Amino acid sequence: MAVQAPRKRLGLLNRYNDPIQVILYLLGGALLVAILFISINNVAQGNYTVRNFLQDLIFGIAQGSIYALIALGYTLVYGVLLMINFAHSEVFMAGAFIGFFAIYAMDQSGFLMAYTAVALLIVLVVGMAASTVTGVIVERVAYRPLRKAPRLVPLITAIGASITLQQLFLLLFGGATRSYPNVSLYVLPSVFRLDCTVTDGVETCLGLDLIGKTYDVTVFGMQLFVRPLYLIILVIALVLMAALWFIVQRTKVGRAMRSVAEDKDTASLMGVNVDRVIVITFVLGAALAGAAGVMFALYNRQVTAFMGFLPGIKAFTAAVFGGIGNIPGAMAGGLMIGILESVMPSLLGLPIQLKDVVVFGILVLILIFRPSGIFGEVLAKKKV
Repeated sequence: MAVQAPRKRLGLLNRYNDPIQVILYLLGGALLVAILFISINNVAQGNYTVRNFLQDLIFGIAQGSIYALIALGYTLVYGVLLMINFAHSEVFMAGAFIGFFAIYAMDQSGFLMAYTAVALLIVLVVGMAASTVTGVIVERVAYRPLRKAPRLVPLITAIGASITLQQLFLLLFGGATRSYPNVSLYVLPSVFRLDCTVTDGVETCLGLDLIGKTYDVTVFGMQLFVRPLYLIILVIALVLMAALWFIVQRTKVGRAMRSVAEDKDTASLMGVNVDRVIVITFVLGAALAGAAGVMFALYNRQVTAFMGFLPGIKAFTAAVFGGIGNIPGAMAGGLMIGILESVMPSLLGLPIQLKDVVVFGILVLILIFRPSGIFGEVLAKKKV
């Protein structure tokens, strides 16, 4: 009918003529102008240089890789169940926490020092396994019985599951902060002549420490502090994200996941085991969160029962930034949040303690100007 198009235009006009929406746009626009003005002023006065940017960028990419891996768990579950799994931050914590006990045991036995690369791989697998078990238990106990409930009920349950996991780990392992041991993994001593000693006239070099040390590197005449672990985190994150993308887009399991995301009832009628697909979704998301937890603990070193809260919220912000339910969006959103969190405080002349304000300010701006995220949500049907 000819009346349909005018109705859509009228709805759009009404949305933009809403006084509250207009006020939000004005406030958000004023904030963006202020940020731009302060940034340009700091750069012009030499308070923020190219070297500062590159230094912040290095750390931001590593941090963003962690957020991206966690954000993929949020976006996977939302894509299939249309719910935000706020317990996912504790799934991340479980991987880091159980990984601590694995690396501590190997450190005490001497295995960590003798076979460092193998030990770190074992810790990564243990952390992913711990997070996977935690994620599956949460799905089976907290979410499956509420599958047909209104959407608000699983959301409240997710918050309850998050608090329950925090308190359970606190009860089992205590409130003391656990610290990962110092780890060094030296490679290529003939290429990188670092940490050399001379004994009886013979020089012995350990090589490049991939995990524990930070090195001074000169790039285009600028001295930067580079920790090889950051590059390793980025590479592992990209490999895991590419593997997830391949599973979702190119495998039978991925096709089943996408069909369940489109319509659970129709997928079930076509022979798809919906419960099994949902469990696989939680397994994939939890495994990525476990890997993120171990890598986060390797450079941050400290683990507690409450360590998952802030990274989890920032990863959720990354998922919203990229477009909730959008896998490439979650990857890009995580990297962007990590970079902005690292760059913006220095660029604006703020104390580094206010970096969380920057992240959550970004979340507010996204919700004002682009609620569906930069890449948009992935929906079975377009919103009317």
